[in-house]
Amino acid sequence: MQLETYISDLLYRYDCVTVPDFGAFITNRVSAKIHGTTHTFYPPKKVLSFNEQLQNNDGLLANYISEIEKIPYGTALNKISKHVKSIKSYLIEGETIQFENIGELILNSDGKIVFSPSDHINYLTDAFGLAHFSSKQITREAYKEEAKTIESKAPVALTPEKRSSNWLKYAAAAVVVLGLAGFGAVRYYGNSIETHNQLAQEEANAQLDAKVQEATFVITNPLPAITLNIEKQTGNYHVVAGAFRIESNSVKKVKQLRDKGYKARNIGKNRYGLHEVVYSSYETRAEATKALYKIRRESNRDAWLLIKKLD
Repeated sequence: MQLETYISDLLYRYDCVTVPDFGAFITNRVSAKIHGTTHTFYPPKKVLSFNEQLQNNDGLLANYISEIEKIPYGTALNKISKHVKSIKSYLIEGETIQFENIGELILNSDGKIVFSPSDHINYLTDAFGLAHFSSKQITREAYKEEAKTIESKAPVALTPEKRSSNWLKYAAAAVVVLGLAGFGAVRYYGNSIETHNQLAQEEANAQLDAKVQEATFVITNPLPAITLNIEKQTGNYHVVAGAFRIESNSVKKVKQLRDKGYKARNIGKNRYGLHEVVYSSYETRAEATKALYKIRRESNRDAWLLIKKLD
């Protein structure tokens, strides 16, 4: 079983993929950055890390393998367990485990797993198609100094002829006078229009107030008041009850769960065209995990946690 292939697929959609009894691969978003020395621009990405402490099965990986390989959930769990035992035995023997497109795993002297992430794939879908690139440094100050040097060597001066100096002086004065006169006329005309519009608006408002005061509204048979209580579910953590190929089956499942008191709903199709039905949605992972354990214990041991931002 190519376990790393399934993990890699899930890392595009989820921030945490847990391998039961082994550990969890976690992604953290990193913003775009510029390397100060090489002047290389790097797009935003997801940085991979590994946490050996997170080993509890959340159902995500097993359900995914079950859907892809068309096998029961329990069979998928057994396959994961056998593969994990094989990986651990290789690590104990001092070998390096290579997960393609994910990274390398090796045991240190303290018996802890050390993870070295791979940089071949960017799991951030928002940055799909973006690659790093380099740009030459822009030396603005150097160009500014060069321009100052050229200007000092070859200054440009405009010197009008003496015989036209008086004529230019009178022409400039005439332009100033005409400009001031035109500005004053435009300002006076604009003020007059504004005053007229204000008076007309005040008169219209007065007439409208008079009409409203004269009007009488009588409702002989008023309709009863209706109060609608609409509860909108929010949150990116969902406890999944099942995924259905036929939409009508998902509708029936939602009704069954709501009859039992759950805030069930259909959150749409997944990437495989299946209609996903959830018991409820939660704001935090802790709330969702608590609800998941309770549902597994009381009614559905195959329920699993989905982390997905809904539109």
